[in-house]
Amino acid sequence: MNKKSYFLLYIFYLACVLVFGCNNKDQNIKAAPEVLRQAVTDDLGRKVEVVRSVERIVSLAPSITETLFALGIGEKVVGVTSYCNYPSEAQSKTQVGDTLKPNIEQIISLKPDLVLITTASQLEQFTTKLSQAGIAVFVVKAQTVEDVFKSIASIGKLTGREQQAKAILDNMNSRIEAVKKKVEGKTKPKVFIVIGTEPLITAGRDSFITDLVKIAGGDSISADVASEWPIYSAETVIAKKPDVILLPIDAHGSEAERRRLPEGLHETPATKQGRTYTIDGELILRPGPRIVDGIEEMAELFYLQ
Repeated sequence: MNKKSYFLLYIFYLACVLVFGCNNKDQNIKAAPEVLRQAVTDDLGRKVEVVRSVERIVSLAPSITETLFALGIGEKVVGVTSYCNYPSEAQSKTQVGDTLKPNIEQIISLKPDLVLITTASQLEQFTTKLSQAGIAVFVVKAQTVEDVFKSIASIGKLTGREQQAKAILDNMNSRIEAVKKKVEGKTKPKVFIVIGTEPLITAGRDSFITDLVKIAGGDSISADVASEWPIYSAETVIAKKPDVILLPIDAHGSEAERRRLPEGLHETPATKQGRTYTIDGELILRPGPRIVDGIEEMAELFYLQ
């Protein structure tokens, strides 16, 4: 065999080593497991792809945080807002800003599978950045008590806690039916709820709070206003003669601040008859599992006399 033949044989040998060697190496490399996803529709009608096994969640609303903990998956919550104070365990979670201005970079650094929000106003601010990072954003919007129930069911389905969600909803339904039976046939008091004082803001037709008042046996004087949080004048309140005025309170404020009645409302039947009551705002302002506590408490206040 001449030198040229030896050289060609050597080249052929090297080619075989490279080809078969690389093939063997490739065979030893395990393919990364495929991330299974499910297509879901959020409360704005958006199509969202969410991983089937959600392990890391950022909640951008107190009501959502309460729902996640009620479902028994508080350990999967890796980020919350500065307003998420219930249950107490939620306060130990990483805070990513407030509800309207979350820290996008911090959220991404937490590497969540899912970000849950409650308003469309949050959506436009950061959905593009989160989507680019492969993070699903699911919007929950509750304008009625029925919507609250749907949101709890949706979050249960997204997180693989459908049975736990069903148990929560069954309990809520049972307690609501008990309240309805208790107030059935009684004269409904006219109710005004103070949401804000400067300006005077209340709950309108498009707010779930109006639903809560109705279930509790009351008749909201602002139920005819086609808005969620309408600005109301003191003159209108006086003209509509509410029998009961409710002041949702912040448990962290001073006693004087928590019980301060807005100017101009002292000439109502409610104030003249001593029927101006405070109620824990978290129970009626957060569309989550604790609204049934708020319904029960309102029913008691409506029918004290």
